[in-house]
Amino acid sequence: MNHYVNTIAPSKSGKKAVTPQTAPIPGRENEMKQNNAGGFTFVLDDWGYLDRFLILGSDKSTYYTSAAKLTKDAAGAVSRCIKADGLKTVARIQEISEAGRAPKNDPAVFALALCAVEGDAETVKAAYAALPKVARIGTHLFQFVSALDAMGKWNAAAKRGVSAWYTARRDDRLAVQFLKYGQRDGWSHRDVLRLAHVKPQTDVQSSMFHYVVKDGAKRADGAALPPLFEAVEQLKKADAKQAIKLIESNKDITWEMMPTELQRDAKVWDALLPNMGLTAMIRKLGQLTDVGLIKPLSEGSKQVIAKLSDAEALKAARIHPVALLNAFKQYGAGKGLKGSLTWKADQRVLDALNDSFYEAFQFIPSTGEGYLFGIDISGSMTIGAIAGLPNLAPYEAAAVMAMAIARRERNYFFGGFSHTFKELKISPTMRLDAALRAVQGPFGSTDCSLPMVYAKEERMSGVDKFVVITDNETYAGRVQPVQALRDYRSRYDKNAKLVVIGMTATNFTIADPKDPGMLDIAGFDAAAPQLIQQF
Repeated sequence: MNHYVNTIAPSKSGKKAVTPQTAPIPGRENEMKQNNAGGFTFVLDDWGYLDRFLILGSDKSTYYTSAAKLTKDAAGAVSRCIKADGLKTVARIQEISEAGRAPKNDPAVFALALCAVEGDAETVKAAYAALPKVARIGTHLFQFVSALDAMGKWNAAAKRGVSAWYTARRDDRLAVQFLKYGQRDGWSHRDVLRLAHVKPQTDVQSSMFHYVVKDGAKRADGAALPPLFEAVEQLKKADAKQAIKLIESNKDITWEMMPTELQRDAKVWDALLPNMGLTAMIRKLGQLTDVGLIKPLSEGSKQVIAKLSDAEALKAARIHPVALLNAFKQYGAGKGLKGSLTWKADQRVLDALNDSFYEAFQFIPSTGEGYLFGIDISGSMTIGAIAGLPNLAPYEAAAVMAMAIARRERNYFFGGFSHTFKELKISPTMRLDAALRAVQGPFGSTDCSLPMVYAKEERMSGVDKFVVITDNETYAGRVQPVQALRDYRSRYDKNAKLVVIGMTATNFTIADPKDPGMLDIAGFDAAAPQLIQQF
């Protein structure tokens, strides 16, 4: 988070200087950089860039930049943070990951792997101490190990750290990791156990390791395995009725442990549902509807809606608002992104997803301030995805982010800008689908000064905070955004603030780093409403 006041002086003639966005502000050339669209903006410091990367990721291309370049640039910033203060870097990665502030955990896992590879001895030690807290499930561990392997850093510290990920867990929790997350992205627990030479600390661990490494073979001496292993073995030969009895007697059985044929039975899913994690349930809404568990006025729908409406459970499960928004769009579409699965969405489930989206943000009471939301609906905001989720273009995420921030406020104005500015007919009480329709094109070039220019021209004297949600690829304006804010401050309110929410993982920002009245936030940070209200 970067707190950013205007240092732009009047020209010698006494008139306030203005600079087109295709050029740097005179005297600030060393602080500005040409963005990917050709305009000049300020540049985030590496700590701000680290936050953007951790929250937004870089696995999808933007309108101007490939995913590979985004990742390379972001990795460079992470490396510089590690060199500057490795312990602070590890702490920041762990903080954002554990708080569930990012839609996906992948960037945090990658950044932690960089700390383990590039850090000094204390940083490496801290990185492996943080590993179980950042890589909380087997999938994350495989990502971490894959990154280590790609960077050629499979050393003694790595073996000790990865071994501890396994051996420090309770037997029943380790059993779930082995059987629920058996393999992902070309890696399996068998690979990792052998690569790290993990030595069991108990007889039960020894039995589990043997089972995993030997592809399901039990130890010859008959040493005990946790009950979950035996239950999964029985599931392989069970019919639906037998499977339901096993599920009811072992709450740790998950859908991933079920043979494919049993996943077509609605009664089996009904037995799984009470103990199903929220993340899994949200991802499986389409399939649950397809098999008939979710349908109007059914007990299955009632259970699903109850789970989606439990704000505390959503928080405990680290369900990020963008995951709910993504599910809202995907479930409402009635078909999967891949394969032939289709379904008729239950309207009540859509309503629950809509309400849960807002509940997933942590709000504080209304500030009573005046907010002008400037939502970038230029062409560059139509390409790419938020945190790699294919359903969400940056401009769509920007619209619902603005609605979420305004949810507890009374005094607000929504506008959309490209090369022109227009009022958007949206409000915080609208459903998500209606808001998304309200920001549909036409799209054009980008001028991030327009929210401030419009407010001044329309004599909007009550703007306490401009909230501009953009990819910062601005270039089309005749005045730099900070100069437009200077002019608004001069006319109406010298304390007016600018909050910039960056929607792509670049290091560009229209916020002046020397202005304490400006704040830069990584887009779709779950803490954004609080950060903005408290600013």
